[in-house]
Amino acid sequence: MGAETKSKNDVVRVTAKPGICGFSCKVEARRIGRHTVAVEIEGSECEQAQRLSRLLEKITMKDLFAPVTRNPVFIAAEEAGCHPSCPIPIAILKAAEVAMNMAIPKEVLIKFRP
Repeated sequence: MGAETKSKNDVVRVTAKPGICGFSCKVEARRIGRHTVAVEIEGSECEQAQRLSRLLEKITMKDLFAPVTRNPVFIAAEEAGCHPSCPIPIAILKAAEVAMNMAIPKEVLIKFRP
């Protein structure tokens, strides 16, 4: 089997801005198979996000539907020492969903109200 050529449209890029910590990051999900995406996390000075990037290289469609307690993204985030309310794991899953054509790109927002 030969390698598949991917277009720019096969790469999904999102930015996660976690809040008070100030450690934004960029997540990139690139389709590498019919039901698999490669994941890259970059641009963050957060040590936990850097560890998460090393622990999580790819996500499968099955992973998208795994419960939180068995989801490889959340398991890797816990192993990396991410804070429980860190939005980076959600950003990874959202990017993977779009890269696998399981969702359309739509911003997600948590906003504090006065």
